[in-house]
This record gives sequence, structure tokens and C-alpha cells, in this order.
Amino acid sequence: SLESLSRSRLKNKKHSISLSSSLDLEPSLELEDSLAVIVRPSLDLDLFSLTVEASVAEKKKVLIVNTNSGGHAIIGFYFAKELLGSGHEVTILTVGEESSEKMKKPPFNRFSEIVSAGGKTLWGDPAEVGKIVAGTAFDVVLNNGKDLDTVKPVIDWARSCGVKQFLFISSVGIYKQINEPPHVEGDVVKAEAGHVGVEKYIAEIFGSWAIFRPQYMTGSGNNKDCEEWFFDHIVWNRPVPIHGSGMQLTNISHVRDLSSMLTLAVEKPDVASGKIFNCVSDRAVTLDGIAKLCSQAAGQPIEIVHYDPKAIGVDAKKAFPFRTMHFYAEPRAAKDILGWQSTTNLTEDLKERFAEYVKIRRDKKPLKF
Repeated sequence: SLESLSRSRLKNKKHSISLSSSLDLEPSLELEDSLAVIVRPSLDLDLFSLTVEASVAEKKKVLIVNTNSGGHAIIGFYFAKELLGSGHEVTILTVGEESSEKMKKPPFNRFSEIVSAGGKTLWGDPAEVGKIVAGTAFDVVLNNGKDLDTVKPVIDWARSCGVKQFLFISSVGIYKQINEPPHVEGDVVKAEAGHVGVEKYIAEIFGSWAIFRPQYMTGSGNNKDCEEWFFDHIVWNRPVPIHGSGMQLTNISHVRDLSSMLTLAVEKPDVASGKIFNCVSDRAVTLDGIAKLCSQAAGQPIEIVHYDPKAIGVDAKKAFPFRTMHFYAEPRAAKDILGWQSTTNLTEDLKERFAEYVKIRRDKKPLKF
């Protein structure tokens, strides 16, 4: 019967189906997510025969040109793993040399996870990308360089060899300070910011492109020293000095959220084309809130001390791991355009970070405060 055949063919697939029939023998059933189901009426016995034509979503060949430092390096690592998990082919090209000291640190010392999942890892100068990849064809290229001098050779190469889609990791930091946070896509940016020049050039050169602007991020393998600053004070029973009221808003996202947004753009290129996305979670947190959540993650009490940097002659920008004022963006475009949803749970994410903090025995390391 139609019912039993449908059940057997579509078992364990969560798709919505709309079914109608007519006597004109035209196919009349459509199924979402690239699984096509065609119903053809049979004039014999007035029964319907069901033909299921399943096609997996198009798999892409993706090149990730990854920085060798800063917070953006972890994005390429997670993005590569997510793409591989979705069945895409991935090559990750990291700036520098495989034998360098930087490659002994996370996330680079975990690149074996990419290789074991079927990905390919390369090292070198992005300006020589054509030689490094040895003529391999790619459908998508992601770059997370900081300025046009760094990224332009990759853009030009990708355009010349027929890459269909170019994705760029920019930064929320390019927005001008505003009186009505949060930052949303379309807010005015700083014309002098290095990422702005890259964004403009990509839009001029590529037909299919998308820009992603991340903010602060967390996650296993991150090499930015942010949460650790709070953990250091907490485990050594030192007061946590926070400038001003401590109610300044910011945004910390788990990098798995950022990589899932990027993956949606790869799988929905027409929808993502020509769009800018704030690559952040959908929850803000106060500076005091970060300190308290780090305290919960460590399972130890905390003492927060608020102070006026000017009164004691301290440059708060150098004395604190986050910006000193409100610095908060929302991922409105990603939700509206890509159908993306955040999974960040900062309380649990910081527990993950503290576990790594203890694993590397930083809690035993003598520190100067």
C-alpha cells in the first residue's frame, strides 16, 4: 500500500510531506530537504504506485585558508570538522610552517582530528595558494585574514580558477560605537578598518559571497586568553578587578555556533549570497556576569572589585581581556535569512573551558598579579 511503502522508504527521516493526486498523471508529491518523492497514479486497480527518488544535498569541495594566530584560528578548525561531518570535502591551509612552535598549540595540535575525519591539512603562504593546492578545484573558499594585502591574493586566485562561492571572516570590531546597542547588520562601520577593505573588494570581485562578523568566542581548543584571566584570579583567591559598574554588555559565543552558521551558508549559497552576518550568539552577558559564570564553572567563590581606572592611573584596555564599554551584537540576519539557531549555553561552555584549564595544570602555575 502507499502508506506502508512510504513508511518503509522514509523511515527515520524527519521531512514534511504534501500529497495530492489527480488523473492527469502528473507527479504530485514534493518533499523538503532535497528528497524528491514522485507519485504516479496507476490506472490498474485504481491504486497508486510510489517512486522515491532520494538525492543527498550537494556535497562541496571547500578550502579553508586559516590564520595561525588570534581567535579566528579556532573558527577554521571547527568549520572544517563540521563540514566533514556533513559529508563535504575539506582542505585547510594554515599560514606558516607545520614545524613551527605555534603548531604545537591549540587548535593546531589537534589537526589530526581533521585528518582522521577525512580532511587534508596544508601549510604555507596564502599568496602562494595556487601552488600549494597544486591545481585542485574547489567549490567554496573561506578566508579569515585581517587586511586586503593578506586576503587579496586568495580572492584573485579563487576568482581566476572558478571558485563558486567566497566566504570571509571579518569582525564585529569594525562597527562604529553607537548609542543604541546591540550592533546589527547594516550599522555604520569604520572605513579605516582592515576588514572593511576586504569586504568591499570581495563584493566587487565575486558573484556569490558572504561576510561573517564574529565577536568574542569560546570553545575547546581556543587559544585566546580571556576566560583564563578570570580563572587565574578565582583559583588563586584574588579579587577580580572590573572597571566601572561591571554592567557593560558583551557577547561570547561557542565556536560551534559560528561554524554551524558558516556551514548553512555553504549549503544555502543562493540564500546567503551577498549577505553580511553577525557571527555571534543571541545572548548578551555583562562583565560582572562573565566573572560570576567563571566562578560557577570553577566551583569556587569570587570577589569582584569595581574601580575607576583614571583615579588610579590604570589603562583598563590593557588590564582586562574584554573591551571596556558596551560591545554587543545580535545575529539577526543569520536567523532571518539562513534559519540559523544558536546553541550557546555560556554556563556549560565555561565549564568546558575550566576543565581544559585544569588539564593543562594552569591552576598550579605560579602567577604574578
